[in-house]
Amino acid sequence: MQKILAGSQVKELDSKHLSLTGQSSHQLMEVAAQSFVRWFLEQGFSTENSIQIAVGAGNNGGDGLAIARLLSTHSYSISILKCFDSIDKLSQDSLTNFKLLPDSISVVDFEDWEFAQGGILIDAYLGVGLKGELRANSIKIIECLNEFKGKVISVDLPSGLPSDSVVSSLAVEADFTVSFAFPKLSLILPENARYVGELVVVKIGLLDEAYDDLVSSFYYLEASDVPNLHTVFNRFSYKGDMGKILLIGGSPGKMGALILCAKSALRTGSGLVTCHMEDSERFIIQAAVPEAMASWGLIPNPEFYDAVGIGPGWGTENRIRLFRQFLNDFKKPIVIDADGLNLLARNPDLLPLVPKNSILTPHIGEFTRLAGKASNHLERLEQAKKFSVDNALILLLKGANTVVSLPDGRQIVNSSGNKYMATGGSGDVLTGMITSYLGMGYTPENAALCGVFHHGLAGEIASESKRRSMIASDIISAIPATYIKLDIS
Repeated sequence: MQKILAGSQVKELDSKHLSLTGQSSHQLMEVAAQSFVRWFLEQGFSTENSIQIAVGAGNNGGDGLAIARLLSTHSYSISILKCFDSIDKLSQDSLTNFKLLPDSISVVDFEDWEFAQGGILIDAYLGVGLKGELRANSIKIIECLNEFKGKVISVDLPSGLPSDSVVSSLAVEADFTVSFAFPKLSLILPENARYVGELVVVKIGLLDEAYDDLVSSFYYLEASDVPNLHTVFNRFSYKGDMGKILLIGGSPGKMGALILCAKSALRTGSGLVTCHMEDSERFIIQAAVPEAMASWGLIPNPEFYDAVGIGPGWGTENRIRLFRQFLNDFKKPIVIDADGLNLLARNPDLLPLVPKNSILTPHIGEFTRLAGKASNHLERLEQAKKFSVDNALILLLKGANTVVSLPDGRQIVNSSGNKYMATGGSGDVLTGMITSYLGMGYTPENAALCGVFHHGLAGEIASESKRRSMIASDIISAIPATYIKLDIS
């Protein structure tokens, strides 16, 4: 998995890579520009769009200048918006790229800007080197960029956005942010969403060895990481090998949550799924999910099950006694969501009874009830890390970029998923998927990581034809396609 480094470490990372490869810094900048342009061309933007590229004097501006030159070879009309006083201010690599600009690209001073009424603005003004508060001139430029009415694409970071924290005053409001190598930490913070737009991460060929000795507790989970996390089954495997799982949840009026959880577990690959609910509701589950079995009352012989998920649609009234008994009886890692989390928040004495390496899946509201309020998401992530380490539990803080906090202090940021997954029942689907993987014998860490990635990928696939009309059942229907896309048998 890719480390997510602080902005202050990027220069050292680049330096180590150049030392290992013998590349020049200008060659690395060229590779970054090529990666951006490759992504840009894949979007199919019409060549009738005028493209204006705002460049600063630093290396982010150098990226923009290289991008301008490369895009001009694809029949785009390009102009450079010069956000610096003179070429004497340019970094060495930026100066090299400035001199390489073809005559077909016009260069316009800031004072002479006249934005086109549409088209595309590429923001390559300020990058990861930004420190402290914005200067008055930078504020003026960013305010001007934010008046642009077309599509805005930021290179590496929206100008004005710090690398590792919440925006303090002003930043470019991008439709896309194309970040190099890994997402800068600020790009995954919900407080910065209006500036980031859609996050895209492109590779620029940095060697894995260049990250050695650069310390970070944050990692980025990508599609290429996932196949190696999966357990391999052979042709003699039978339903018992695929996991016997128990899902505890559902209540009058909330059986849908348990149904979604059971269906997603089955679609993920569970061999045997049993749903435990109130006696009065058993006919609902048996009609809605004929592949699942039903149980009610006490839970006899809980150790029969390979994994247990608890909480979706369960309610909190009259549940504490059964919950406590179950925690005393079952010693293997479990998955806790929804009302299971709410019961833990109301009864903190239960937390020590939760088996070590169990997986908790709160959204921000549920986590706040568990760990207390946070002033921003960075503080919340630190709370999640402490909670996971102190309690030896795996905690999934759900959101646009779900973060998996592990008991060893690592925090893994999921790259899959999109805004269309913000729909009722999506979390219940995730609980079923993770419990399914846990029941198949995956380590708790791998179960959590496979669960969040396949869940997000299923959402992406389903939303291709549904967009904002997507519902949780659509995510379940797309689970099989995730195995095909990742070539997992």
